[in-house]
Amino acid sequence: MNLKEIKEMIQLMNENGLSEFEMEKDGLKIRLRKGGSGMIESHVISSEPAIRHSAPAPRAHEAPARETVAANKQTIKSPMVGTYYFAPAPDAAPFIQVGNQVEPGQVICIIEAMKLMNEIKCEVRGKIAEILVHNGDPVEFGQPLFVIE
Repeated sequence: MNLKEIKEMIQLMNENGLSEFEMEKDGLKIRLRKGGSGMIESHVISSEPAIRHSAPAPRAHEAPARETVAANKQTIKSPMVGTYYFAPAPDAAPFIQVGNQVEPGQVICIIEAMKLMNEIKCEVRGKIAEILVHNGDPVEFGQPLFVIE
């Protein structure tokens, strides 16, 4: 079972409003369960000990995770795997630039995941100190995108 197949399972869950999905293939069994917070919890069962992972379900308008970098700086991380875009269209102005003030709820980028454009909104008030990715870059879940002061 590869990552693409797991993403397709999550997409099926979201499209059909499922809260739980289980599949067995080639002696590998995977169970996906969506919790109340929108997190997808997966259990992989094989001949080896069970592996547990938690990852966010790809959802539009989801706020990114953040962590404290220093007393006055925070890192905004990608809430999903996808492609980072700094503007709503190729010929449009970027959502934000270094030095811009941002407010909670303000769209700061788009991450495309499985052909869906997901607006990523800021959770904190501050000034953009660094943009850590380039337009069109692939991003991973939890990858730092911005540093905010």
